[in-house]
Amino acid sequence: MKAVFSAIQLGHAPSKFLSKGNIVGYPESPDRARALLEGARQSGAQICASRRFGEETISAVHNQRYLNFLRTSFDEWSKIEGTGPDLMPSLRAMAPILQTPTHVLALAGRFMMDFSCAITEKTWSSVSASAMTALTAADLVLKGEPVAYALCRPPGHHAYVQRAGGFCYLNNTAIAVQHLRSVHDRVAILDVDVHHGNGTQAIFYSRPDVLTVSLHADPASYYPFYWGGADEEGEGEGRGFNLNLPLPVGSGDDPWLAALDLALAKVDAYKPGVLVIALGLDAHEADPLKGGTVTQAGFARIAEQVASLGLPTVIVQEGGYLTEHLPDNLAMFLTSFEGAHAVPVHEAPPEV
Repeated sequence: MKAVFSAIQLGHAPSKFLSKGNIVGYPESPDRARALLEGARQSGAQICASRRFGEETISAVHNQRYLNFLRTSFDEWSKIEGTGPDLMPSLRAMAPILQTPTHVLALAGRFMMDFSCAITEKTWSSVSASAMTALTAADLVLKGEPVAYALCRPPGHHAYVQRAGGFCYLNNTAIAVQHLRSVHDRVAILDVDVHHGNGTQAIFYSRPDVLTVSLHADPASYYPFYWGGADEEGEGEGRGFNLNLPLPVGSGDDPWLAALDLALAKVDAYKPGVLVIALGLDAHEADPLKGGTVTQAGFARIAEQVASLGLPTVIVQEGGYLTEHLPDNLAMFLTSFEGAHAVPVHEAPPEV
């Protein structure tokens, strides 16, 4: 298996995070990427550098005004006297907006959903490198690789078309899917992060060409709270092409695997040309965000069952936070997936 990584992603390092009324250290740290890279190496994956794609591959998913904000806002923030080291919003536009915002604080209130998506001097270079990592892995699969892993950091599945949130800025999974759609008529997403991928759901909610399936801790008592219910099935032409399988917070291997059976049946019936796994390892029993109690052996079984679909697959890293188990969890998932995957190397489709 090829694993794609860019060291540029390490530059994004916010200093603080608001959690339960406390200012704490930022859990989505560069050390996460280092630990995941160690896990990819343990699995025997061939580490590959990401390559650059045109920004149109990102703007195919994200609003241009939002991209401009991510690119330029820290410079504007730095010009304001008395600002802290990280750009964070201090207000929200809850009522209808009657004035077009131009000040960086107003734009932050418009484009940042919560206090987990601070912007630093190197945020744009890091998040764009993360998107390029996902695109490179998708392109490898388009060119004939049966499976490719994208070590994306920061993650992406909470990011909307024009809103950051939940440590996410650019929706790497959605960007990879849109690139895969240049060849495949149907693409399926299977999100196994402990948090619901609300941004990914919103991006494809009215589209029948992308099936979005998510297993996650029940948002009734877990982030992102407002999205991820079992009754969210899509809208318009996309109705029936979104499936949420919320699980009680703290669920272990058996509930996750039972829900996975339903998820895989939905994916198999859809007959996609390619599968994108939004891989969160944060359902692990030792993860500091405490949403699940899945064991390392449980991740192996999840990987084997998904691999049994026999689809060309792009694995995009989402969550999974820093513990001594993180490298081993990733190594177990990638090794188990590759061992059970039945797709041979195939002829590359026409250049895209």
